[in-house]
Amino acid sequence: MLNGKRIAVVLPAFNAAETLENTYGDIPMDIVDTVVLVDDASKDETTQKAKDLGIPNLIQHEANRGYGANQKSCYKRALELEVDIIIMLHADYQYTPKLIHAMSSMIAYDVYPVVIGSRMLGKGALKGGMPFYKYMANRFLTFFQNVLMAQKFSEYHTGYRAFSKEVFQNISIECNSDDFVFDNQMLAQLCYSGYTVGEVSCPTKYDEGSSSINFKRSITYGIGVMKTAVLYRFAKWHIYTSKIFK
Repeated sequence: MLNGKRIAVVLPAFNAAETLENTYGDIPMDIVDTVVLVDDASKDETTQKAKDLGIPNLIQHEANRGYGANQKSCYKRALELEVDIIIMLHADYQYTPKLIHAMSSMIAYDVYPVVIGSRMLGKGALKGGMPFYKYMANRFLTFFQNVLMAQKFSEYHTGYRAFSKEVFQNISIECNSDDFVFDNQMLAQLCYSGYTVGEVSCPTKYDEGSSSINFKRSITYGIGVMKTAVLYRFAKWHIYTSKIFK
C-alpha cells in the first residue's frame, strides 16, 4: 500500500518458467499488496513455478488466447481484488520491477492516472540489446502516432504500464484485440478519453529469456498500430467511430 492505495502487480506470462523467479523476487512487496499471474497455456513449467513461488492469484488458460486476452484476464482479476493501482509487468524480466516504486508513486499521489515505462527516454535501447529493426520501427511508428493522435510520447510500444483503477471505468478493453496490438489500442483509448500519461525512463534488456515476436508478426503489429492511429483520428474528426472508442 502507498498513500492509502492498494497495489497489484499483474504478470501476463507465456513460457516464463526460467525468468519468473527473478521477476517475482524483485517485486517490491513493501508496497505491493498482491500479485496476479495469468499463464496463457505455456508449454513449459510456468504454472508450477508460480505455485512453487507462492504467487497468490494464479490463472491458467487452457488454450493459448493471445497476449491481449492474457491482459484482459489479468485486469479482470485485479479489479475483482479491489485494488487502487494496477502495474502490468512482463514475467520475462525484460522490464525491471525496481521501477514499481516510482510508477506507483506517480499514481498514488495523484500526479498521473497512467504511467508507462519508456525504453526510448535516454539512449539505452540499442545498448540494452533491442534489435536495430525494432528500434527503427518503434521510432517510425511513434512518430506516426504522435502526429495523428496529437501526442508527444517517447514511445507507444512498451509493455510496462501502471494504471489507476478509475481508468477502467471509462474504457472498454474487451473491445480490443486479443493479440499484441492490445497495448496500443488501450493507450489510444486512454488518450481518446482525455487521460494524461506520465513516462519514466526504463532500462532495456533483451536476451535469450526475453519474449519477442518474429519479423512477420512485427509487420502485422505495425499495420495494426497505424490502423489504430487512423481510427483514433477518424473518431476525433467524427468521420467514423470504431467500437474501441465508443
